[in-house]
Amino acid sequence: MPPRVVIVGPPGSGKSTVAQLVAARLGVEARDTDEDVERESGSTIGDIFVEHGEDEFRRRERAAVARALSEHEGVLALGGGAVLDERTRQAIDGLPVVFLDVGIKDAASRIGLNRDRPLLLGNPRAQWIRLMEARRPVYERAAAAKVDTDGKTPDEVADEVVRLIS
Repeated sequence: MPPRVVIVGPPGSGKSTVAQLVAARLGVEARDTDEDVERESGSTIGDIFVEHGEDEFRRRERAAVARALSEHEGVLALGGGAVLDERTRQAIDGLPVVFLDVGIKDAASRIGLNRDRPLLLGNPRAQWIRLMEARRPVYERAAAAKVDTDGKTPDEVADEVVRLIS
């Protein structure tokens, strides 16, 4: 049985937090593929990027997503870049996928745009804006629904996700 809902979005959109809240509302477990990658590798995502490169991280991420999609029936939060992979997009096609959208102001206040974010090194704000220009259309195509998280509490976002999938 596939996950009840798959949550996608950029850094700072609240995927992990919202996944936990949605799971609690639905009475199921939450799972985060970034946490899976870190647990399985024994390293942080930042360390994987530094020591092995982005290609190796994406390979591990793709495998973690495939495993989670086959094993997990609850709420699944994917890493921010997971939907960039064509095989991952194909695997989630037809599932209840919700894109948590966020603007730069709210993302910056939530994550600081610099903690353990290997793709945001250098000028984090400019990197995040560039990242979102490239990724937003991919998130929108991959998702069945979108929730704008700007100015909302995690509980408000979780309530909206539950409404969308019910």
